[in-house]
Amino acid sequence: MTSRNALALADIPTVAPSLVDTSTAASPAAAFKSAQTRGDAINAFIARAREIAADAQAATGNALAGLDAIAAELVKLASQEALFPDRHFPVGAQGEPGVYRLAEDADGGFALYASVGLPGKSVPPHDHTTWAIIAGVRGDEHNVVYRRSASPEQSAESVATLAKVRELTVRSGNAIVLQPDDVHTIELLNGKAGVHLHFYGLALDRLFDRVRFEHTQGGTYKTFGPPAVIRHAAIDPTELKAVIAGDSEFAILDVREEGVFARDPHLLFASNVPLSQLEVSIYSLLPRLSTPVVVVDGAGESANLAAAILVRAGYTGVSVLTGGTAAWQAAGYTVFTGTNSLSKAFGEQIEHDRETPNISVTELKARLDRAEDIVVLDSRPIEEFSAFHIPGAIDCPGAELLHRVHEAVPSPDTLIVVNCAGRTRSILGAQSLLNARVPNRVVALTGGTMEWLIAGYSLANGLDRYAATPSAEALAKSRQLATALADRAGVKRIDLATLHKLESEQATRTLYRFDVRTSDEYVAGHLAGWRHAAGGQLVQATDQYVATRGARIVLFDSAGVRDLLTASWLVQLGGYEVFVLSGVGPQALESGPERRQLPALSALPAAWIDAVELQTALEAHLAQLFDIEPSDVYRRRHIEGARYATRAGLAEAVAAAPTNTFAVITSEDSTLAQYVAAELRQATGRDVRVLSGGTQGWLASGRPVASGGDANTPARGHADDAWATPYAFEGEERNRRFKAYLDWELGLVAQLAADGDARIRVQAL
Repeated sequence: MTSRNALALADIPTVAPSLVDTSTAASPAAAFKSAQTRGDAINAFIARAREIAADAQAATGNALAGLDAIAAELVKLASQEALFPDRHFPVGAQGEPGVYRLAEDADGGFALYASVGLPGKSVPPHDHTTWAIIAGVRGDEHNVVYRRSASPEQSAESVATLAKVRELTVRSGNAIVLQPDDVHTIELLNGKAGVHLHFYGLALDRLFDRVRFEHTQGGTYKTFGPPAVIRHAAIDPTELKAVIAGDSEFAILDVREEGVFARDPHLLFASNVPLSQLEVSIYSLLPRLSTPVVVVDGAGESANLAAAILVRAGYTGVSVLTGGTAAWQAAGYTVFTGTNSLSKAFGEQIEHDRETPNISVTELKARLDRAEDIVVLDSRPIEEFSAFHIPGAIDCPGAELLHRVHEAVPSPDTLIVVNCAGRTRSILGAQSLLNARVPNRVVALTGGTMEWLIAGYSLANGLDRYAATPSAEALAKSRQLATALADRAGVKRIDLATLHKLESEQATRTLYRFDVRTSDEYVAGHLAGWRHAAGGQLVQATDQYVATRGARIVLFDSAGVRDLLTASWLVQLGGYEVFVLSGVGPQALESGPERRQLPALSALPAAWIDAVELQTALEAHLAQLFDIEPSDVYRRRHIEGARYATRAGLAEAVAAAPTNTFAVITSEDSTLAQYVAAELRQATGRDVRVLSGGTQGWLASGRPVASGGDANTPARGHADDAWATPYAFEGEERNRRFKAYLDWELGLVAQLAADGDARIRVQAL
């Protein structure tokens, strides 16, 4: 079926409606249940519509022949009235009607909306440049269909005659099909508010050539554009609070930039997915398209923009938190700051409940100076360890602690000190070894390298020591301890047959599959379709990998240690159903980097330009190069001549560039640049291109690079697009930030108690 054009039906009110209360009596929990089912029902309808259109095209050569059959399916969807409660689709604050986006293809086709209005809402005669189908949820929407005397001209003002050909009051149980050349009016009758489903061949915001007439006999007609605002299903703080306290799957996406998210208040269970980078991460974070997902921002400034991207990417359970985080806070609910708040709070709760033993930096320094039998195991990833670490420490990140401990610390008499940059990964790492019952004395370093620097001690850098791969004997010991730990924690093991059953249920139950080994091991061989997430990071940054609360998580480690340890913590973190996969042979593995699934472009793609062509164009001053990576990445290194730019400000910058130049967009690997360049090309009409291979490709070719900021780069620590670690500062300012960060971590337990919705259950293992 063609998706070239479509019709908007409820966006030019001529009768001011009287305000009435259209709220439903459904409880918040019951209302959200409809949102869960709504996503699945919309997915099923869209799939059926595609099938009907394809069959009609094959049988008659004309997909429009299937419109009546599609209308019957839309009636079935609309008849499920409970899926479309008034509280999710309210009229405007002043009673103005509204249009809510429910589903839309990336190219604008198969666009489904809910149209709402109060009694008396009416729309004058108007045409539509494609087919449209309207079905009633509730209320009586009277449609009168006309034929005009001639096709409209592309002038600002024209005249035509209209002749009525049919009329129908659309209510629950029926639908009207409108052909591309139909003109019609609508009016809500009988003193009732209305909710109707509108299904189009092209999205409303792509329609610029429709016309409306001055009266039902025709007369003058003029073109009009898309609705000023297209909304998305609403959810208020009270309902969202009830959802969080319930047992249903849900996801909360905070789409503010990372710096804003970390600095300003946010919800505990929100995953930060900045609007500027939404497309490149969303399918990994949110794998099920009908998952109920709530989009959140500060006070309503960007949530609808993000919701539109999600709907075009195929998500059908999208809602927007009314009033954003500001409304949540105003309702009296607890808010958090910082990054990875839930996982960090989990670490603090572990120490609080298990009284994890610790050692101060002054005591550790004195013992190291005396050359006592001590091994310092740094539980951070290699990149962080290389940047700075305690002299003599061994890097052994996260779940690698139990995997490699018997190789790194062969004597049971050696004191093991686990450290990180702050507090919580030290606590988690030390308690991991204690829970596994290694024979050594194990302690966490209080305050990590922050306290080490505050005390005036020096750090080393470079990857000088990394815990070795365990021997067969050492691995056997670790596996035995991990197996016993998993038994005590109640970790569920599954085989491939059970995994396949879980995979067959992914349409209705979210499933995440993580390989928790090292990145090198993952690349060498992993299960097809599985993501990589080092075990420790998965526990201490869960929101960066898993957006859906209530989801299923399956873990895998061919060595049988890191998956069991990671699962033992995720079980205690709560909020997920956790499994460990066993019985997988090497024949089931594939090699290579993680495959990334990306949404289709919603605009025509921009042209590519390679590094050779770009360098020539830059030298000739024919190109303007914009780098859209976060400011901290840009400051660290960027292509010489590239300008730092935010996605939000690019359209203005590109439009203002000299007319004899073209714009080039670059990002790390060109993926994000494709989306940005396509939307810029559409928004500005300028020549916009994408650097093939991105900044990484440019660097690999040995071409000139630079570091530092430019006139557009925000000062370090004040950027909206990136959170500034305290380590980015010097002297007293750095120490002040260290203390503030450590105090923030220490205060998380009290915040958890005030919030009351975390499912953390720390076990005595």
